[in-house]
Amino acid sequence: MNLPLTNAILNGTTVVLLLAGLAAIKSGNRKQHERLMYSAMATSAAFLGCYLYYHFVIQLTVPFNRVGPLKTAYLVMLASHVLLAMVNVPLVLRTLFLARRERWEQHKRWAKLTMPIWLYVSVTGVLVYLCLYVWNPPAAA
Repeated sequence: MNLPLTNAILNGTTVVLLLAGLAAIKSGNRKQHERLMYSAMATSAAFLGCYLYYHFVIQLTVPFNRVGPLKTAYLVMLASHVLLAMVNVPLVLRTLFLARRERWEQHKRWAKLTMPIWLYVSVTGVLVYLCLYVWNPPAAA
C-alpha cells in the first residue's frame, strides 16, 4: 500500500466533504451537513492514523530536494500546515462538541474559525504530497 498517496487521497476527500458540508448548511440542509461533516471527520481521522503510522513506523522523513525560492516556499507551506494541523484537532473537536450539545450559536462561531483552517490543512496536505512525491527531483549525488 502506498501510504503517502492514500494520505493525499484522504486529504483530498476531506476537502470535497468539507465544501459539500458547507454548501449543505448554507442551503439549510442541516441533516446532510451533519452527515458530510462526520464523514470529513472520519477521513481526517483515517489520514491522521495513516500519517502517524507512516512517519513513526515506516519512514520518519522525506527530504525536499529543490533549492532556492521553491524550497523556501515549500518550507513555509509545510510549517504553516503542521502548525495549523495541530491547532485544527482541538478546534474540530470543540466545534463538534458544540453541535452535539445543540449549542448552535456557539457552534456557528467556532465553525467560522474551524472551517477555513481545516480546509487549509487538508488542501496543503495534498500539496505536501505533490511536493514530496511527484514534483521532488532525486537528491543530487
